[in-house]
Amino acid sequence: MVIFDLDGTLWNSTVPIAESWNIVIERETGRKGWLTSADIEPVQGKTMDEIADIIFCDFPEEERYRLSRLCEVYENEYITKTGAVLFEGVEETLAELKEKGVQMAVVSNCQEGYVKAFLDSMDMWKYFVDYEEWGRTLLFKADNIKLVMERNGASKGIYVGDIQKDSDAAHAAGIECICAGYGFGEINDAIATINSFGELPAVLEKLGFM
Repeated sequence: MVIFDLDGTLWNSTVPIAESWNIVIERETGRKGWLTSADIEPVQGKTMDEIADIIFCDFPEEERYRLSRLCEVYENEYITKTGAVLFEGVEETLAELKEKGVQMAVVSNCQEGYVKAFLDSMDMWKYFVDYEEWGRTLLFKADNIKLVMERNGASKGIYVGDIQKDSDAAHAAGIECICAGYGFGEINDAIATINSFGELPAVLEKLGFM
């Protein structure tokens, strides 16, 4: 099974996230233009509570998480309508992998409903057999990776992500990580690196996953 991170690996949603959060923040606090896409990129891959602690650090804890929950809900609705930007070659490569019988899933540290917003808005359901989110299970990413593998009877897996926390989670789950080198961060112990999504099939074949 090949398991994918979402943000920084399959798509870049920093613009619609910032747009949707600004709408909620202005409505709730009166503050306009609080965030830009540049503010969102560094927090991609963190859990929603960790993001709230960074974005809303000036607010008391209770208000911080209240605002975050409101933003999460509206973000899902907003992105379901707008979609975001797939990285070059994503859809074509996913179609190729599916045709070759590769079992694929998505595991993200996002809020509940965010992966569904991705699958709905970009018409991606046909490529993935399963997904899991921090917001649905409140489990660490490593545990969600193991959960998805167990649920689908996968004895062998590999994770594709773009930041060190992705690799750490993969290794904690007992599998290796491929680094999406075009993403938002760096990985220092990946088993392989792809500089574009279209390179993935060749790497998977070399590693014995195809």
